[in-house]
Amino acid sequence: MNIPITQSKDWQNFQDALGETSFLQQEKDFHYLAILKKTPVGNYLYLPYGPVATGKAGFTKAIESLQALAKSHQAIFIRIEPQSAEMVKYLPKSARKSTDLNPAHSLIIDISRSREEILGDVPRRTRGYFNTFAKKGLKVEISHNPADIRHLVELQKTLAKDKGIGVFSEDYLAKQLAQPFASLYLVKYNPTFADEHPDPAAEKVIAAVLIFDDATTRYYIQAAQDKSYTKLAAPSIVVCQMLIDAHDKGLKSFDFWGIAPEDASDSHPWKGFTKFKQSFGGEPVTYAGTYDIVVNTYKYHLYQAFRWINRHLRKLS
Repeated sequence: MNIPITQSKDWQNFQDALGETSFLQQEKDFHYLAILKKTPVGNYLYLPYGPVATGKAGFTKAIESLQALAKSHQAIFIRIEPQSAEMVKYLPKSARKSTDLNPAHSLIIDISRSREEILGDVPRRTRGYFNTFAKKGLKVEISHNPADIRHLVELQKTLAKDKGIGVFSEDYLAKQLAQPFASLYLVKYNPTFADEHPDPAAEKVIAAVLIFDDATTRYYIQAAQDKSYTKLAAPSIVVCQMLIDAHDKGLKSFDFWGIAPEDASDSHPWKGFTKFKQSFGGEPVTYAGTYDIVVNTYKYHLYQAFRWINRHLRKLS
């Protein structure tokens, strides 16, 4: 079974750091990490990109195990996101399609190939930026210091303000960076690099990317850039560096963690960065999406009503 990072023991350790209650179940034909989420209406179980199963029998066993777990913890429903789209056929009748939390579509690059093959899929202009970035006063650094997450957060806040989108808190992202699977790539630029005596104090972070690594895959999780420096192509440069570093580490795949569906209109909010990600090559994948398996019908309707009211109140505020 291919266990995604959000269903791993490492992810459970991250949940522990957040103060969450979680349940890891590992069997021969199924595997899951279920996180107990609390709401004013009641509890529910959430399985980011889970459960994982070898086939119909394993998936059925996983659901039965989860239903028993849900009842023992008075959970209203079980929110699942099986990556295998085939498993949708085996959902119980109580399952309801929900809004996708983790992306239902992604793009994966095979990085088990040679460096030349990996960069061969990249546009010539992008390769040019990557091959000459040091000559333009740019450098790429890797940090595991949770305090450095502020660079990503500051860049994301500007982006969120411009596009009216939400972002994770600095504390949440700092706890992620503190985990052994996480790294933060920083692109730094010194505008005085061409001076006879460059000023180190003039150096600033113009792009940041949070990535996760498991035994086989590198995941492109969170990213942001300073729009004042778009001509320097920092996002393209750092992706090239991350691809090569992951290849050198012996990883097999690079997962871009979310793209727009193939038939998405030009107005889709992910259309722009999907085009950026596709410029590096790779193969699109489609997952099952997010589903709720209802355990308590009455409280589930209350939960849905509570969510609807909350969404509308946020729009009014």
